[in-house]
Amino acid sequence: MANHLDLEEQEQLDQLKHFWATWGTLISSLLTIVLLGLAGWNGYQFWQARQATQASALYDAIEAAAAAKDGQRLAQAFSDMRAKHSGTTQASQAGLLVAKVQQEVGKLDLAKEALNWVASSGSDEGYKAIGRIRLSSVLIAQGEYDQALAQLAPDFPPEFRAAIADRKGDIFSLLGKRDEAIAQYKLAYKDFEPSVEYRRLAEIKLNAMGVRPEENASNLAKDAVK
Repeated sequence: MANHLDLEEQEQLDQLKHFWATWGTLISSLLTIVLLGLAGWNGYQFWQARQATQASALYDAIEAAAAAKDGQRLAQAFSDMRAKHSGTTQASQAGLLVAKVQQEVGKLDLAKEALNWVASSGSDEGYKAIGRIRLSSVLIAQGEYDQALAQLAPDFPPEFRAAIADRKGDIFSLLGKRDEAIAQYKLAYKDFEPSVEYRRLAEIKLNAMGVRPEENASNLAKDAVK
């Protein structure tokens, strides 16, 4: 009986050896690929978490420098952020904050530099759009109206349409192009939600130009009924 079992075990062992002789290399290779993939994914997850932590720490440093109005620390921290964590949302947020501080202290060229980076290199389309809109404000302050309009020319996410129209209205108004300004303010007034304060501002600008948007809307409604 024992010999019979020994023979069966030997046969099973021989079959197993034959199986591994035939398929062992392939199985080992596939297993190695799977394990390397898992290791790579886990490593990538760890790398992402580490990057986010470091970017957050740098953003905290930028906030502290901004609060202290420390231009040197602000510039250094933002430079580090761009060099090491340019693909994070914190980098775009940092660029907007840096620009705000620089604009407040009258350093428009430095504000423009930060906003140019956000507009061209930001990782999020929403932040890039905000960067372009705010960059247009700096260019307006510098009297560079054509360049300001150019910043508003590319396609923007739909939710920015009203803000773009309002800003274009400001530029056309400064250029003395009354009809174009009115057309843009009307678009802004139409697209802003009634509860948004900017809608009221668009209305004030139209009123200053002798236009009452509510009356226009009423007339359009009457025409539609006819």
